[in-house]
Amino acid sequence: MDFQSQLFYLFILAIPVACIAWTVTHEEIFVEIREYCKKNSVERKSLLGRKFFYLFTCEYCFSFYVVILILILTKFQMLYTDWKGYLVAGFSLVWIANIYMSIFFFIRIDIKKKGTEAKIEQKNLEEKG
Repeated sequence: MDFQSQLFYLFILAIPVACIAWTVTHEEIFVEIREYCKKNSVERKSLLGRKFFYLFTCEYCFSFYVVILILILTKFQMLYTDWKGYLVAGFSLVWIANIYMSIFFFIRIDIKKKGTEAKIEQKNLEEKG
């Protein structure tokens, strides 16, 4: 695969990585599992147990495991055609996916801020009117 195709695949494959990692670590659908994992990441006696449960609460950490799954499913490699290609592809996918998640986070913050400002303005207009 030529380098341009590899870059294209990198930016496309990072989308499902970001989507899965963000959904599991932030969205309401997994809140019960996430709360259980948060609790266990603090209360477990063993270091390994605490770290295992922490993985499901941190989008950056969790994205590594999603990337491993994506690499197994797609056999995507970058620059090299052996284990080094998987290593380069893996770290590249994590990096791009986390950029996507950061952008998504800032967009959501901005949307929530504008929504809150609109509610405050609406309330002020109702009080005046």
